[in-house]
Amino acid sequence: MSQAKVDRYKEEKKNRKKIMKKEKLENSLLKIAGAVLCAAVVVWIGYSAVTLSQKKPAEETGETTSYTLDTTALQEYSDSLEED
Repeated sequence: MSQAKVDRYKEEKKNRKKIMKKEKLENSLLKIAGAVLCAAVVVWIGYSAVTLSQKKPAEETGETTSYTLDTTALQEYSDSLEED
């Protein structure tokens, strides 16, 4: 082994406890972040399901929706086609 590899190995061996502690902390933080993300998704899905189930259809509430359409442009176009 070259001297650089030997020096690097000795340095790593000397700081092994610090390195292991840092890796364990990073792994723990990743697990906690994943758990929080999963919990947020579950809560969001639950909230969405509850709000959707509590909405009442228009028939039950007595509300009606009506729309008016202006079809004069279509009528004029179809009249112009009939003239030709």
